[in-house]
Amino acid sequence: MSEKLIIAIDGPAGSGKSTTAKLLAKKLGYLYIDTGAMYRAVTLFAIKNNILNDENKIIELASELDIELKLEDGITKVFVNGKDVSDEIRSLEVNQNVSPVSKIEGVRKILVEKQKQIGKNGGVVMEGRDITTVVFPNADVKVFLTASIDERARRRALEFAQKGQDVDIEKVKQNILERDRIDSSRSVSPLTKSPDAIEVDTSNLTIEEQVDLILTESKKIADKKGIKLEIN
Repeated sequence: MSEKLIIAIDGPAGSGKSTTAKLLAKKLGYLYIDTGAMYRAVTLFAIKNNILNDENKIIELASELDIELKLEDGITKVFVNGKDVSDEIRSLEVNQNVSPVSKIEGVRKILVEKQKQIGKNGGVVMEGRDITTVVFPNADVKVFLTASIDERARRRALEFAQKGQDVDIEKVKQNILERDRIDSSRSVSPLTKSPDAIEVDTSNLTIEEQVDLILTESKKIADKKGIKLEIN
């Protein structure tokens, strides 16, 4: 039995997954794994190689890319073939194309296997859209975050503004709604709530409140399993 938990967090875009998972991982001294960043990396290079309309080439690309997640100064950085692409993968163009790339069965198969290998020994907080249902269906702690569409669009627009990108919030909202539609209706690993996941609506919660809720639940589960949690 692992001496550390596997904590899996799912939810739609803008529900607070990344911020919550990062802080949770920091408090526990666990590795934060942003699985969405891996799909974004494949999408970024599909755009760069002008192959967005060729699924077979995208699958081949996914198998060839060396995608690494590294913790540097408390921040998880994304490297592809040794190059830091952490900022590039957050562009509006990648946002608009990541869901179609993510629903490709061959791409998901390749990246899910990578994710399972990274987290198999525990001590991880992994977030995405199919972590509790596909990647780690037996995770120790399962969480499904939600939030209203208006709040999710506000958060995402704020992220762009902080990077100096001025975007129309209505355009952001439509982009999120389209991503929801694709992610929830795809035939392979759709975004869905695991029946045994804790659902947390983050619309009116602070990040600290979200993290405290998950920490409390994690401590209960750790105690039952005889696992000691050290909270920083």
